[in-house]
Amino acid sequence: MSLTRCCAPFTPGTPGVPSVDGAVTDDTDRGRRSTGWQFATFTAIWAFPRRVSPRRIAVGASLPPAPETGTEPRPDDSESPASESGSGASEGDAAGSGASESGRRGFLRGAPDWRAFSRRHALFLVAFLGAAALRWTALRAYPSGLWFTGDSYFYIGHALNPRPSSTRTTGYSMLLWLLRPAHSLYLIVFLQHVLGLAVAVMLYALLRRARLPGWAAVLATLPVLYDGYQIQLEHLIMSETLFTFLLIAGVTLLLWRPLGPDRARPGWKQAVAAGALLSAATLVRSAGAPLIPLLPLVLLLWRGGWRSAIAFGTAAAVPLVSYAFWFQQVNGTFALTTTDGLFLWGRTANWADCAKIRPPANERDLCLPPDLRAQRIPPGRLDWIATIPPRQRWRYVGAPDANKTLRDFAIRAVLAQPGAYASDVLRGIGYTFENRRRPYPNDTTEILYHFRDRPQIFPGGRGWSGHGGTALGDILTYTDDGTPSRVNLPEAKRMIAYQDHVHLPGPALGVVFAVGVVAVLRRGRTAFLALGTAATLLVFPIATADFDYRYILPVLPFACLAAGLVFAPRNGNGPGGAGAVLQWVRASRWWGIPGSRRRGTGPASGP
Repeated sequence: MSLTRCCAPFTPGTPGVPSVDGAVTDDTDRGRRSTGWQFATFTAIWAFPRRVSPRRIAVGASLPPAPETGTEPRPDDSESPASESGSGASEGDAAGSGASESGRRGFLRGAPDWRAFSRRHALFLVAFLGAAALRWTALRAYPSGLWFTGDSYFYIGHALNPRPSSTRTTGYSMLLWLLRPAHSLYLIVFLQHVLGLAVAVMLYALLRRARLPGWAAVLATLPVLYDGYQIQLEHLIMSETLFTFLLIAGVTLLLWRPLGPDRARPGWKQAVAAGALLSAATLVRSAGAPLIPLLPLVLLLWRGGWRSAIAFGTAAAVPLVSYAFWFQQVNGTFALTTTDGLFLWGRTANWADCAKIRPPANERDLCLPPDLRAQRIPPGRLDWIATIPPRQRWRYVGAPDANKTLRDFAIRAVLAQPGAYASDVLRGIGYTFENRRRPYPNDTTEILYHFRDRPQIFPGGRGWSGHGGTALGDILTYTDDGTPSRVNLPEAKRMIAYQDHVHLPGPALGVVFAVGVVAVLRRGRTAFLALGTAATLLVFPIATADFDYRYILPVLPFACLAAGLVFAPRNGNGPGGAGAVLQWVRASRWWGIPGSRRRGTGPASGP
């Protein structure tokens, strides 16, 4: 084949090459028209660029041979019309059939090879199917879901009568309100299990895009897929699963371009979508609030990242401000909630000493009596005791003036006794990494994070719908079902045994965080964004309210993401997996550049 024929542009005028796109009217478009299967091939290569061979990058079939010299000329107009009419139809049919067959073969060559896709991601598909089977067993064991005393009833009540609450944001109740026409608790927990699996899929996709080998990416997703407490939390009528899904979706959009082959900064379009998702997460659980100002600061670490930071902040502000206006119309205050002061007071009450704080006269009665302080009641319980000073002083502790006074007192206590506050927060963080689970804040609360062997009993207290009645009455109104708690014992026993033996212990989570710190040193901004999100979600609830085991599980995917990035190459051409870590160690100041001799131990070669 001649060089001219090899490099000639693909145009309708090229001899021997039939045109599939019609006439080209602009010379600048010659040779650039792409068919649908070419676009599909490009999409597949862009999404999974690591192991795509050069043969798949080629988007056109090989050119047919050009006519050789001495070939018989084609019949011209001088030949008889009879021969043309007799052979035209058959030749046209043959040409059409050949073109159709060629196009069909080209489409099959250009379409994504699903068998190759399955082989490449076989390990994750096996892990995914196993995790799905576990969740299916949970659905069979508890078809009506599981209930967390207090919070679950709150969400159901506000789904019956949507309105902002002074206690917590009601974004999760909005989801329940949307699902209310189905009158199905089974649908709620099924959807939450789907969201839990989707979190693992997004985590795996990010790590593979960062050039991790399959085994390393799957290893990082195993705690999300198989942790028994994670599966149980997905089965609770609680907001944590939706909260985690929205957060990981937003972070996936922010990191998709930086983890790609060109390592580009997050675009403003991705930042807009991520800001909207994180503001929605904050409306589901207010624990996401500190991420709204922190993530734009991280985006500024990229050159030109101010555009993305502004886009993120603007998109995040719109839903939050709208909700705050709605809250103001109902409760008279521009805010998301008005009980943050009570929770922060509970965080400080056990060690706050009025002799050291010296509060103003209107706050002196907020110090705990000596008998209550001696009991060291965890804040998660203390806030709800009827005999504490705030509830003795105010009829409704969620009132704006009560919230402001309690917040001021707590801030004075922190400033006057920073050592006591830091010790309290560090103690709560330490509970996260212990090898055993404490009955904290009490045994009746911690037992709610376990699968049960009997149906739950519902209290006779008031409901949250605002229509009167009880919490059980609200549930029955929502479901139109007389059995809001059902247990199928054979499957339930399997899930109980599984949860007892398969979960991520606290020390292992500590190792995950430590590996994430190493990833920050290797990968910089991308790992810092993931690990910073995990650390914020872990520390903020403990610092402003109290430690609770359910607050750990939204941290898990972000900590695993940061730890997984330690196995990613620092550039698109480097090795992945353990080779990436080894190359980084050898390239450190102790080892020199890759391929060089190891440094000695003399004074001149020391670090």
